[in-house]
Amino acid sequence: MDNVFMSNDTHSVFKWENLGDIKDGRGDLGEEMPVLVYRLMQYTMLDVLSREFGTEKANTYFIKAGYLAGSELAKNVLDLDADFETFLSQLREKLKELKIGVLRMEKYDPQTGEIILTVGQDLDCSGLPITNENVCTYDEGFISGILESYTGQKYDVREIDCWASGDRVCRFRGVTAEAGQA
Repeated sequence: MDNVFMSNDTHSVFKWENLGDIKDGRGDLGEEMPVLVYRLMQYTMLDVLSREFGTEKANTYFIKAGYLAGSELAKNVLDLDADFETFLSQLREKLKELKIGVLRMEKYDPQTGEIILTVGQDLDCSGLPITNENVCTYDEGFISGILESYTGQKYDVREIDCWASGDRVCRFRGVTAEAGQA
């Protein structure tokens, strides 16, 4: 039997359908789990990758993983043909439904594609101790993947405010690759 998560192929082996039928498989435990368990996996994975490859490389991997997750989520659960307001509304509802966070758009420039979004009650960091750093690198990739899937343009997304830096929401600024070079 083939392992659906392993391949000698250098292309992505992740497939949305490989997430399985969570509702059926988890029976009485259901589809939800505590944030503690998610963060335990995320932060121990980041710790191991940081020790093995250095913090910068580990963050690069987290951004890439977030990008893949955001792209796949967008392609599989959002209407990529909807007008911008409808798309944003669907995204807001899906992030809330999945308990990822509460999305709000602060700014959008349709001419340049620049966007500033906040995520309140963020799955990755809300409630963390203040360390004066931005820690949501996975989210940077996640949002980038969603935006690129919808617009067809490459987005560079950076966290500019974070719960861990003392803010009460995570704020992300996204610019298109073209706008970033201007």
